[in-house]
Amino acid sequence: MLSLHDKIDRAQRLVRLLEEDAPLLDIRVASLAPERQRATKDFASKLTATARAELDRLLQEAPLWDANDCSPQPAD
Repeated sequence: MLSLHDKIDRAQRLVRLLEEDAPLLDIRVASLAPERQRATKDFASKLTATARAELDRLLQEAPLWDANDCSPQPAD
């Protein structure tokens, strides 16, 4: 089972990847029909919002990060 800090790291990574990918989504869906483009972009928006909400929930559960914590962290 993942620790809370690992879950937070994963959620932060997912949110970052989704936000960085947003401009590229337009390029990838350009060849689709307009209604498919809209549906794809809506799904991506909902996924990003859900990931942000989960991250916020996890951050509220977590105690403050210890700046002196030298425990190993997972690699990206």
